Amino acid sequence: MTKEPKISENINDERDVRIRKMQDFKELGINPYPARSNRQQTLRQALEKSEGENIQTAGRIMMKRDMGKLTFCHVQDESGRMQIALKQDDLGKDQYKLFTDKIDIGDIIGVEGTRFVTHKGEESILVSGWTLLSKALLPLPDKFHGLQDEEIRLRKRYLELITNPELKEIFKRKSNFWQSTREFLLHEGFLEVETPVLETTAGGADATPFVTHHNALDVDVYLRISMGELWQKRLMVAGFDKTFEIGRQFRNEGMSREHLQDYTQMEFYWGYADYEKGMELVERMYKYIAEKTFGKLKFDMGEFKDVDLGKEWTRYDYVGTIEEKTGINILDACETEIINTLKDLKIEFDKGDSKARLVDSLWKYCRRQLSGPGFLVNTPVMVSPLAKRKEDNPELTERFQVILAGSEVGNGYSELNDPIDQAGRFQEQAEMREKGDTEAQMHDKDFVEALEHGMPPTCGFGFSERLFSFLENKPIRECVLFPLMKPENQENIKTREDKKNQSSL
Repeated sequence: MTKEPKISENINDERDVRIRKMQDFKELGINPYPARSNRQQTLRQALEKSEGENIQTAGRIMMKRDMGKLTFCHVQDESGRMQIALKQDDLGKDQYKLFTDKIDIGDIIGVEGTRFVTHKGEESILVSGWTLLSKALLPLPDKFHGLQDEEIRLRKRYLELITNPELKEIFKRKSNFWQSTREFLLHEGFLEVETPVLETTAGGADATPFVTHHNALDVDVYLRISMGELWQKRLMVAGFDKTFEIGRQFRNEGMSREHLQDYTQMEFYWGYADYEKGMELVERMYKYIAEKTFGKLKFDMGEFKDVDLGKEWTRYDYVGTIEEKTGINILDACETEIINTLKDLKIEFDKGDSKARLVDSLWKYCRRQLSGPGFLVNTPVMVSPLAKRKEDNPELTERFQVILAGSEVGNGYSELNDPIDQAGRFQEQAEMREKGDTEAQMHDKDFVEALEHGMPPTCGFGFSERLFSFLENKPIRECVLFPLMKPENQENIKTREDKKNQSSL
């Protein structure tokens, strides 16, 4: 038999006290972490029962109030919260004392009893028996102050989920958001597919990939930066008409209110359709998702109020919008003129940026002024290497982006299916990479070969969970259950302590 380690008790250290209580249960022959529970009803189901009915339920203790021979507790599970009452006369002196002395707030218990209503009208359970299901060795955050430090709150999200029921509702809505996306596309006849997460060539987007090494093949591989764009287009070559994928993708880029490094994305590809058909479908899809997830079409999004998805969506011309807001025509202007305009507007850019990157910086300045909902159209080829050129103006592409509250929350194209044109654009991107642009796309010869077998006219479109965060009107990190954090160490702790000391001066 393994001997229990000796605990150095400190009555001022609640963890030591709770460990002692846990050991007391063991000495009484009670397993403080049993494998089974006799729960028959959730707390919500228990609340729906009539007075006098027998209940077997379970939950975490959130409040405990001892009143001599009577104790009241609030217990909580995913479905809700409910009051339980324990009487010494019903449980017996030993069982009652064991509960009052050894059970703490945060412990998870199972209870059996009958439904009743207190004289104050509170729906309750009169407990006839209880079981310890999990002894909590650490206390919950103070109910009045909670988790105030943002880093701790995000690092220990499980505690915030316990103490903040509204946060749980966000993630229930997020689940509905992706479920309604899937429902809409399946109803429209799309086939859900799975494409590789590890790639030897990272393609389908302008982004810096994460790199890792595949030991068995002894090659470096990349975590995908798109939701299988070049793979799904191979499926169009193969004869599929409508496909989509919902999954995780990864970009080794900066963090902001709108950006993460790993996140969920949806992309669909629709054979024999162009970007005009795509815009019609996407507008219907966004309205369907909003209604299904939030039950409304009007949203507050940061500084933009009452953004109405139900109204007629605006068409924003890329070149025209930039000229209207900055006075410069990007198609006619040289790099020097664009750089001078960026400087005049105090827009940051890198000295080595190509004209395409400079134009993109200028566009993002303009985009922040647009409330939407609408579609950005007529994007130049230089910033859209995978989109099909417009027949009436080869400098522009058949690309469309969803604009909401000053940001892009969806991106689509009439996909490029000319293999010669595609190979040329890949070559231009490769030259940009050689000059140090880590976000430029890689030359995928295998994909070009697939196009040479013939891909039908195709519309592709995708959006990420950024759309959900905009509809929720919260920073995207707040809409992720467990956002990536730096490992906690003494330096992190010291930084927080320094900030607290400075704020108290």
